[in-house]
Amino acid sequence: MELDAAWILTLFAIGFVGSFISGMVGIGGSIIKYPMLLYIPPALGFTAFTAQEVAAVSAVQVFFATVAGVFAYRKGNFINEKLVMYMGIPIIIGSFLGGYGSKFLSDSVMNLTYAMLALFAAVMMFMPKKGDDAKDLAMLQFNKGLASVSAGLVGILSGIVGAAGAFITVPIMLVLLKIPTRVAIATSLAITFISSIGTAAGKVMGGHLLWIPSIVMVVASIIASPLGANVGKRMNVKILQWILAGLIAATVVKIWMDILM
Repeated sequence: MELDAAWILTLFAIGFVGSFISGMVGIGGSIIKYPMLLYIPPALGFTAFTAQEVAAVSAVQVFFATVAGVFAYRKGNFINEKLVMYMGIPIIIGSFLGGYGSKFLSDSVMNLTYAMLALFAAVMMFMPKKGDDAKDLAMLQFNKGLASVSAGLVGILSGIVGAAGAFITVPIMLVLLKIPTRVAIATSLAITFISSIGTAAGKVMGGHLLWIPSIVMVVASIIASPLGANVGKRMNVKILQWILAGLIAATVVKIWMDILM
């Protein structure tokens, strides 16, 4: 793997842009950085990463991006601790199984898994939302069984591609669990942090981690994620939803075009 200033700067830029957006819309950033890491370095003449390497770098980076984002959102009391518990425990178990088990999968299977996850997320984001953004957050109710089962499944699939699953958990909270948008975004960061522990551990044990790209992406995340979270807290809820939906939809189109063509 070549090591020069342009390569480091490219990785830093990918990490910064992805982490800023992830902090702003409450996702771990893999929905953006997975395709960026796959496509941008070879487009600029650098050696391409494999899907396994991208997934491992993403897993470590997401861990640090969500830590920073959670601290930024914690002051607003939008994180629902009961929802974190019911979704966090199943998702860390699933994400570890997916993260470690991915060592037995081919790059094409991993890309297909990512494309299916992103397509599902895009469909969910465009479905009608019934969460009441004006409701009393202390009285928040949700289907505990549905929350746990869906989190476990998301953990397994997102663990495979090195994501922490927030680009799926946010739409699940909004559409299926009827959680208010700001609570969904803030709580998803906490759940994503928990998920990223399992995913990162599984990837490291699987032996695909590249240390230098991971460190560069982590530094970018620590800087950019809190900035994005602070911007997100001041933005209109509908704008946040459309930013997230647009990013997911664009990624879905690109990934599926590559798979089918």
